[in-house]
Amino acid sequence: MTMGERIGVLLRARDMRIATAESCTGGLIAKRITDIAGASDYFEMGFITYSNKAKEKFLAVPLNVLTSKGAVSHDVARMMAEGVRKAADAHIGLAVTGIAGPGGGTPEKPVGTVFIGVAAQNKAIVRKFLFTGSRHDIREETCREAFRLVLDLLEGRLP
Repeated sequence: MTMGERIGVLLRARDMRIATAESCTGGLIAKRITDIAGASDYFEMGFITYSNKAKEKFLAVPLNVLTSKGAVSHDVARMMAEGVRKAADAHIGLAVTGIAGPGGGTPEKPVGTVFIGVAAQNKAIVRKFLFTGSRHDIREETCREAFRLVLDLLEGRLP
């Protein structure tokens, strides 16, 4: 069973719904979720919020946080996850923001820097990653780790 299928089984069994907010993956996570037959039982919606304006408008990420911390940051990933959960009225919000490359990196945030956030009713967890490889590789790894984080939440492995 794939991680996506396990997530679906757990969400369906608990009558829970998930929503996604994606930047660097451009909808790949929502695609992977909806590749599974019956995903409409637990997938509420997905936002592709590539621009700061979209993050602010649809996910309620404050502009001052986007400009002071940067769109690729711990705070923004957490706010995106919380924002999509609230916007979709879902049990779980999953968000990713990062630099997939090949350009756009800086010494402080090189290509491959990714923040993945998950928010539930009483908690929000963010993990930072530094992936290597091509743009495709970075996006694939981001998707895998995002699914891992959701499974960690659903299976009680998060603090």
